[in-house]
Amino acid sequence: MPSRSWFVTGIAAVVAVVGLASCEQSAPAQGGGMPAPEVTTMTVAQSQYPLNVILSGRTVDFRQAEIRPQVAGIVQQRLFREGQVVQKDDVLYRIDAAPYQAELNRAKANLKRAEAVALNAEHRAKRVSNLFKDKLVSQQDYDDAQANLLQAKADVDVAKAATVAAQINLDYTDIRAPISGQIGRSFVTEGSLVTTNQVQALATIRQTDPIYVDLTQSANEMQALRSQVKGTGDQPLPVALLLDDGSYYSQNGELQFAEVNVDPSSGMVTLRAVFPNSDGVLMPGMFVRAEIRYGEKQGILLPQSIVQRTPTGGASVYQLDEQNTVSILPIQIDRAVGSNWLVKQGVSPGTRLVTQGLQKIRPGMQVRVAPQPQADAGE
Repeated sequence: MPSRSWFVTGIAAVVAVVGLASCEQSAPAQGGGMPAPEVTTMTVAQSQYPLNVILSGRTVDFRQAEIRPQVAGIVQQRLFREGQVVQKDDVLYRIDAAPYQAELNRAKANLKRAEAVALNAEHRAKRVSNLFKDKLVSQQDYDDAQANLLQAKADVDVAKAATVAAQINLDYTDIRAPISGQIGRSFVTEGSLVTTNQVQALATIRQTDPIYVDLTQSANEMQALRSQVKGTGDQPLPVALLLDDGSYYSQNGELQFAEVNVDPSSGMVTLRAVFPNSDGVLMPGMFVRAEIRYGEKQGILLPQSIVQRTPTGGASVYQLDEQNTVSILPIQIDRAVGSNWLVKQGVSPGTRLVTQGLQKIRPGMQVRVAPQPQADAGE
């Protein structure tokens, strides 16, 4: 019996030691679990945002002039470099002027002859008039002298007009730029025969500073826009331009006019805006989106990065209560405003939302809020 008592006592001692070791190992786990994740937050507040509508369109040159000859002849010179900027009245092409110079010389000679005939008719008419007063010539002679004088003066006018026309045609042998702008490729070379007002243009000049942007909008949306901008008066509405890469064009434009009729085939109305383009970034034919701004309004804007999408297409954000416990807050989004979402419903000013650390949290979890960085004293 003494040996059995010793054996039981030994087992009890071993169990006590193992239990004590187990308690010592489990104590730190209970007192030092995983720390609460740290997040950054924002407090929801009202913000100003622009009232706008975004329309698609294309850039159109401010002016366009197709160059065509006004007299026929052989092209002797091309006096521009394709793609260069030309100024109004610059000579672009030179047509062989010899035939037109000869025509001008002949017209001037005819004018001198007509003036000589008219001078002679004037002198004769004066002599006949004096003789007629003395009854030395008949009424018929007097009438003939006056008629010859009038005809001679008319011939002078005809000769003057022919001289002017010949000078104009001679001037037309220098084909000049009707507008300032950038000239494109030339469709003729030296030695080509061109004709008066031919169908094929010699070249095209485009003025792109400023430049138009033609936009399209449905008639119903156009009426809604007009009702919204009634209070803006006659001031032109500012327009911002969105380029293909998503960036804004450096200069704003103005909405100039809207067509007075609706395209019956599409139900669309064309609007036209004008933009400065001194740096030549905008080229005719570019596809762009224009943002027409017609006022400002107060609303709640949230960064797009903090909004979560549900499998059904809904939107939600993570909010914190006073104990920093996470919960999901469903929201309704109206539209994008820059890099933010304009919230239509679901969140009110003063609500705390999680902005960073979203991947580390889930509903019901308690978190630590990172301290907001303090501004320097000099700022």
